[in-house]
Amino acid sequence: MSVHLEKYQEFATLLEQFRSDVTQNQVNAPFLRQRLRELQQWFVQQIVPIYDLDWREQSYQTEMSKQLRLLEIDVMFFQGARQSVTAEARLKTISDRLTTLIQYCHAILQPEAPEG
Repeated sequence: MSVHLEKYQEFATLLEQFRSDVTQNQVNAPFLRQRLRELQQWFVQQIVPIYDLDWREQSYQTEMSKQLRLLEIDVMFFQGARQSVTAEARLKTISDRLTTLIQYCHAILQPEAPEG
């Protein structure tokens, strides 16, 4: 496995750990903000500098960047939730977004299917 694929595997593992924390509903806004900040920093330091990407990997990386920004908004919405039902819905949205990011990592890790 190439070094840059190892980075995506590592990022997927971090995302899965975060999603696990979120789905256990034992989180608060400061915890979510801190974990998100750590994920964003890791992405910027480890994934963004990867320069030898093909068009497919570049597309996924762009989408991952967008999803991380949207995740930031989801965390802000969670922070603003005043009722437990709303907070639970926000956590579900956060979990779904993390699942999307994990799927993008796994898509990059899969060998590209030959055209035919």
